[in-house]
Amino acid sequence: MTILDVGAGTGFLTVELAQRCGRDATVIAVDPWDAAMDRLERKLAYLGLTNVRMLVQDVTTIELPDESVDLIVSNLGVNNFENAELALRSCFRVAKPGAGLVLTTNLVGHMGEFYDAYRSVLIELGFSDRLPALDAHINCRATVDSLRSLLADAGFDFVDAITDSFQERYVDGTALLNHFFIRLGFVEAWKSIVPHEAVDETFDALERRLNTIAAEQGELSLTVPMACIRACKPK
Repeated sequence: MTILDVGAGTGFLTVELAQRCGRDATVIAVDPWDAAMDRLERKLAYLGLTNVRMLVQDVTTIELPDESVDLIVSNLGVNNFENAELALRSCFRVAKPGAGLVLTTNLVGHMGEFYDAYRSVLIELGFSDRLPALDAHINCRATVDSLRSLLADAGFDFVDAITDSFQERYVDGTALLNHFFIRLGFVEAWKSIVPHEAVDETFDALERRLNTIAAEQGELSLTVPMACIRACKPK
């Protein structure tokens, strides 16, 4: 098989697929994030995996032949595509007829408890004019229906969706806001919702609000709805 891992990052899926599908399989990891791909390269060297090809580029301009890939996977990539429509059309181009596509993603409503606290802090501090920006940030996440539509527009046939949810648990708001991955992937976008000069005041108040919630409930628990979407290219 030839497998394309879109938004491979540091290679969680790439490494698993390269090992599970055997040495005769080729896994192509594509991601424009240089530092992550450097990390993946070190993993591959450490594990001695020779059946992985790395492409440090955007999937919309991926340098692969038409109809050359048997399976396309993307773990949490679709929310981070700069242009999801173009990305999926590029995936369609390189997919062989009958090729499968599997996406996993969190959905609209993720970390709802955090955003409820953020909303209340904005109102309390007199920043109600920033609520539309907060709502826009929340609603940029996918839904199963929006993913189904994107896939159809790209030419894929929707197969099914498995949905579920899980809890991310932190001892309090301070732990959340200092968690490395939260700082890497979320905090900058959260701070962009308020004017620069109000960031410190807002996030001090938000941290206190989250700590109060954690004290009342025994922990800070954030709900993350998710979906695994399967599709295929028509034969």
